[in-house]
Amino acid sequence: MKKNLIQSFGVATLFFAGLSVVSAQDILVNSLKLNASENSKSSFKFTEQINLGTTAVKSQGSSGTCWSYATNSYLESEMIRMGKQPVELSQLFSARNVYVDKGANYVRMHGAVSLGEGGETHDVINMFRKYGAVPREVYTGLNYGTDKNQLGEMSAMLEGVLNAVVKNPNGSLTPNWQKAYAAVIDSYLGQVPEKFNFKGKEYTPKTFAKEVVGINPDEYVELSSFTNAPYYQKTMLMVPDNWSFDQVYNVKMNEMTDVIDNALKKGYTVAWSTDVSEKSFSWKNGVAYVPTKKYQDMSEEEKKEMFNGPKTELDITQELRQEAFDNYETTDDHAMHIIGLAKDQSGKDYYIVKNSWGATNDYKGYLFVTKNFVKYKTTSFLVNKNAIPADIAKKIGV
Repeated sequence: MKKNLIQSFGVATLFFAGLSVVSAQDILVNSLKLNASENSKSSFKFTEQINLGTTAVKSQGSSGTCWSYATNSYLESEMIRMGKQPVELSQLFSARNVYVDKGANYVRMHGAVSLGEGGETHDVINMFRKYGAVPREVYTGLNYGTDKNQLGEMSAMLEGVLNAVVKNPNGSLTPNWQKAYAAVIDSYLGQVPEKFNFKGKEYTPKTFAKEVVGINPDEYVELSSFTNAPYYQKTMLMVPDNWSFDQVYNVKMNEMTDVIDNALKKGYTVAWSTDVSEKSFSWKNGVAYVPTKKYQDMSEEEKKEMFNGPKTELDITQELRQEAFDNYETTDDHAMHIIGLAKDQSGKDYYIVKNSWGATNDYKGYLFVTKNFVKYKTTSFLVNKNAIPADIAKKIGV
């Protein structure tokens, strides 16, 4: 995330007067409410081309768990694609397991690695493979009387515990620190049940993942596009929230949208990570694009009209994309779920994107995002490898 919006979703918390704690997620959402135009919805006429099955829009509350909400929504759509009855999966089950593993990684790295609530779409797949899955009704993560996620206090507590461990006051580490750390997580999110009943049958998280969700985690791959690494090979995803040091397949910029288009046309949705701190991303109006002018070069009238109808966009090149990533203009802010394609009244293509900030914007929790924005601002995306066009799949060897 850009420096003025905090280092990463949930990595830090802001302490204001008294004891109130406000998450970086809240700061970002509130700032994006300002990026709006008055007559936007009436000025756009979107025609859906593809709209794939998905579950209801959720809210991640005051937490940096967008990656878990986006990817669990994606897995729910995968269940629909496979002809299964979708189950609302527990986003906080995935997150809880990530926090446990991330804590162990943080200690092994002597504290020299990202910490906090942030994560990547591959984290959900990795946790699914390792720990399984549970329905949200079994594990809500709301263990202290709230009706929505509020993880700022927990994050501060976890950071304190881990930093105390890293200081190593005993001279060598005991195994008890892991129990103490897990106990803090469980006190806020709740203990994970070893067994539970769902629709009259008993499951463990692993048997539920296998028998009810039914996905094969080995079928999912992550892609991005960078010029500082060879194309069609795996490269490190160089963002702070990639705490597990996972690699992505590196393809050319235009091939990213080729993959996404092919996936949607074949009935596959996509879990998408991107930068949303641009002035040309409006959560309130549910539109994102790349203007030809920088915001600071616009007149006041142009700023007011930014989202009132289709606009001409900047031509995005591979070099421009890389430059934005290298100079921190493109940062790993947020994850969402691409579920379809649409056109506006001028014929321009947009992706239909499901968000996890509740149904509070002009399109009840959804956005219309141009292909240029996706080419420019994508940090990575997760897709079933069977949805990749054959020529690209051959190049990357999947």
